[in-house]
Amino acid sequence: MFSDVSEKQITGAILDEFTESLRDCLETDVVIVGGGPSGLVAGKVLAEGGRKVLVIEANNYLGGGFWIGGFLMNTITVRDPGQRMLDDIGVPYREKEPGLYVTSGPHACSKLVAAACDAGVRILNMAKVDDVVLREGNRVGGVVVNWTPVSALPRAITCVDPIALESTVVIDATGHDAVVARCLERRGLMKIEGYGAMWVSQSEDAVVEKTGEIHPGLIATGMAVSTVYGIPRMGPTFGAMLLSGEKAGRIALEATAPVKEAVTV
Repeated sequence: MFSDVSEKQITGAILDEFTESLRDCLETDVVIVGGGPSGLVAGKVLAEGGRKVLVIEANNYLGGGFWIGGFLMNTITVRDPGQRMLDDIGVPYREKEPGLYVTSGPHACSKLVAAACDAGVRILNMAKVDDVVLREGNRVGGVVVNWTPVSALPRAITCVDPIALESTVVIDATGHDAVVARCLERRGLMKIEGYGAMWVSQSEDAVVEKTGEIHPGLIATGMAVSTVYGIPRMGPTFGAMLLSGEKAGRIALEATAPVKEAVTV
């Protein structure tokens, strides 16, 4: 019934394809660190705009809290106008309260992951960012990564060096941890405020408003914005995370646009 394929052929196919894919991502237009809703939306926007995009995710799954909502209850809420992002990826939802919409977390997340991949976003999961690549003027020019399990090993095991991936722009979509921004803080290049207590009506507007470049070559999106600027947290509602990702993607599109040559008259 099944084709006659051996174990070594299966292993070889995995090895060949993964190695080829990773080699092709040594240099990209944009590296997005974090495969939650903000990172995936940003990646979709960029890939649809013709950019070469790599999403790096520390877990073995994508979507972050978008899978499970709040308190392990996998219902997703979005406030108006965030529902238009659900329309964009074809997720059904219903209005629970005026201006408050609900949908299935697994359905919404799987649709978003598929939409990003269909657009051409590359994925490297089970990988963590250890540091940044810096260029002239301390501009961020990529990330330094290692496998997630290596980061969990006892410090007695010290000889597992990371690798570096170059990019024109990096997007920090790592949620409250703000992993990439923290790398710069450790080097004294920026100050992180830490996120505030929950206040949804203040947080969502502020996160979208503040989404943008926080250091040359580095854009913050989603809850990383909250951590960088000391904005209140928003809890299990996702409209701002989706809209923040869209805004970050558009900013990165502009930052990676080809330079127009001057016209000689």
